[in-house]
Amino acid sequence: MTRRLLTTLLLFLTSWGMTALAGEELPRLSVLLVNDDGYNAAGLSALTEAMAEVAEVFVVAPRRQESGTGHAITTTREPLLVYDKTEQGGPPRYAVDARPATCTRLGLESLVPKAPDLVISGINSGANLGLVSFYSGTVGAAREAVIAGYPAISVSLEGGRTEDYPASARIVRDLVLDLQAQDAIQPGLFLNVNLPAHVSKRFKGLRLTRQSLEAPQLSYERRVSPGGQVYYWGQYTELSGENDEPDSDVRAVRAGFGAVTPLTIDQSAMRGMERLSLSESLLNSD
Repeated sequence: MTRRLLTTLLLFLTSWGMTALAGEELPRLSVLLVNDDGYNAAGLSALTEAMAEVAEVFVVAPRRQESGTGHAITTTREPLLVYDKTEQGGPPRYAVDARPATCTRLGLESLVPKAPDLVISGINSGANLGLVSFYSGTVGAAREAVIAGYPAISVSLEGGRTEDYPASARIVRDLVLDLQAQDAIQPGLFLNVNLPAHVSKRFKGLRLTRQSLEAPQLSYERRVSPGGQVYYWGQYTELSGENDEPDSDVRAVRAGFGAVTPLTIDQSAMRGMERLSLSESLLNSD
């Protein structure tokens, strides 16, 4: 994340609630919408409606629920079945038998008639905070766009209440308009946005945050079926953020704010390069 982009985001967040366009009409963006909850999910429908007001919209999404698939892909050994779900008067919409990341790539390479200005993934049912983002098909679909050289935003809603999706979609729309006005929608932009539950009734605003490093708590309860089959039932404990820094994404959402977390696809650990050394025998194989 560049210093210029961080500055742009800070300017937006401190001016939340102001008119993005300041009386000027910006050109309509071309936006590809994807998700992991399926092409007919309520969050994607709300986002499509809100973004269609200000942008040319294309939708490419999994035909089935694909939550928790992370950055998994549908391999080249499998056919990608595509179903045209476009409704009369609506934007082009395709359902694909594929993982979310593959839907993104197929949309960019084959289904969208021109290169979009932005890819938005969501709105997901349930938050994708902190390290949970590594498990998220929503974030994975956005990350695939960034890998392909496009700016992308993943959006998730805590609780996933149906009545909160329209309000969440309007927040995303306003965020996009402000980023456009600041000329921040450029390759390298990768934002993970998480909105708190009940945003349709109360919303405090957005905060620029860092990713929490709190490890997700997963446990598996051993059970036995009536027929004697042993099985395990997974249980997940919500992140608390109690030990986080004040500017973490978890802390922000728990306090009722929306979290805007800049991410990067560069996972190089520079500290590791500084601390590690290789023996002479490994450095020279001759």
